[in-house]
Amino acid sequence: MLDSSLVKEIKDKSTRGAFNSRTAFILAAVGSAVGLGNIWRFPYVAYSNGGGAFIIPYIFALLAVGIPMLFLDFAIGHRYRASSPLAFRRLHKLTEPIGWWHMCICFIIGIYYAVILAWSAMYFVYSFTKAWGEDPGTFFTEQFTQSVPAEQAHIGFHYISQIFTPMLIVWVAVIAVLTLGVQKGIAGVNKIFMPLLTVMFLIMVGVALTLPGATDGINAFFTPKWDALLDSGVWAAAFGQIFFSLSVAFGIQQTYASYLPKNSDLTGSGLVVGFANSSFELLSGIGVFAVLGFMAQVQGVGVDETASAGIGLAFIAFPTIINQAPAGTLIGILFFGSLTFAAFTSMISIIEALIASIEDKLGLKRVPSVLLVGVPMALTSLLLFPTTTGLNLLDVLDNFVNNFGIVTVALISTITLTAAFGALPTLRNHLNRSSSFKLGRGWQVLVGGVTPVVLGYILINEVQKVLTDGYGGMPSWFIDVFGWGMTVALVIVAFVLSSLPWSMRSAASKFDTDGDKLPPPILDRLVDSGHLQEVLDDPTIASEELEALERYRRSQIEGRKDI
Repeated sequence: MLDSSLVKEIKDKSTRGAFNSRTAFILAAVGSAVGLGNIWRFPYVAYSNGGGAFIIPYIFALLAVGIPMLFLDFAIGHRYRASSPLAFRRLHKLTEPIGWWHMCICFIIGIYYAVILAWSAMYFVYSFTKAWGEDPGTFFTEQFTQSVPAEQAHIGFHYISQIFTPMLIVWVAVIAVLTLGVQKGIAGVNKIFMPLLTVMFLIMVGVALTLPGATDGINAFFTPKWDALLDSGVWAAAFGQIFFSLSVAFGIQQTYASYLPKNSDLTGSGLVVGFANSSFELLSGIGVFAVLGFMAQVQGVGVDETASAGIGLAFIAFPTIINQAPAGTLIGILFFGSLTFAAFTSMISIIEALIASIEDKLGLKRVPSVLLVGVPMALTSLLLFPTTTGLNLLDVLDNFVNNFGIVTVALISTITLTAAFGALPTLRNHLNRSSSFKLGRGWQVLVGGVTPVVLGYILINEVQKVLTDGYGGMPSWFIDVFGWGMTVALVIVAFVLSSLPWSMRSAASKFDTDGDKLPPPILDRLVDSGHLQEVLDDPTIASEELEALERYRRSQIEGRKDI
């Protein structure tokens, strides 16, 4: 900690950006949550896990894990007024590696998210002329991505111009928006894109519902398979979908919450974000299955034979439908336009989390921080992904960073905050200070009890699946290096970054954006018994909380427990 003689040197407040309204924050948080997973993952996950019956575990997962974890992210970011690494450092020095682990995950997701955004933008353009031709599947794999087969996966540098160029444009656009700052850049883009996304998707769903066979598709989507509720895998799928779609547990929502004014309604905003995200997922399910119902009728097969998820749904199944549908061109423009907007707002949030951490760590101004993060990420992304081997690499990185990276760090962080430091009561009190929806001990039970059990089950299940079956038919060395190797490397890099000292220029040596002092760390009686005076001497800690810390220190000396 800092010596009190340095007060004059640190009296400057942090120059981090901020949202100027709750609406701006909610739009940005929803923009981060509503992404590719809502549109191309949820409909298939719901359909293949009980149809209409899936809504029961899905809503339970939203209420039991999704929204409570969103509240946790908001509490950490808002209380400590910083990016994930510095927020966790301010919570306790020993938890700083968790924040850097978040940033490593954001780096991996950011470099491959750009290629999917570029694909979406290109297919938006292709929709006007149906440039994919009569066989969208062959076009995507052999002409557009020119991807090598999965069993031949490797790293190559045969570049594809129709992917490289839009990726370059994507990175230039993302960096340009982020240089404008939090309010003008992030909030400004979300203020335009989120209403546009909503309107475009509503129109697409409306058009899809008029297609022949749409009713069959909707019936297939919502018809409940009640026996599925007895399958633990269905419940795990519901928790997994909620967990990934809300953008929780890897630093994004923490960063956005740190840009809010002090007396913000955190839980009320969290409820809006959580239910808005889930509403969009249900809307996606209706639109996608209405279109798949049409495709099934045209091909004379069941809806189950047309249903798919992910890249196959977006870039093969949908173009096939667009070729055959009466309003195909309109559906294509609306679908790929929506996909592009959703991906763009999500990618901005991913890169922003990294930029905020660099601003805090190095004490740089906005533009240098954006360039220091954005340029190396763009170069890495452009080096690896617009190639004939990029699709397989994307597939492996996406699966492992989500199913093992995010799940593991979330599991460790919830256990650490609950069992190691007992931080949840303090964070709950912070949430309740100015929020409209008050939390009780039930929130602590959900975050500290239910969530670790669910995440542990998901992690064990995924590890067993990959160890038994491999992944995607790819060579074992490829999986070992870019799957397991990448997952372990993230942890190592996080600990290395957390070992680097924070300079006097960093945000760790400054008051918050309002010029106010910061709350004290959450101390452990055993771990921190010898470090209390160090905390008391830190001039950045709020004076009104020093008395409580002093009582704590004296109780340690006198051997009392009654503080």
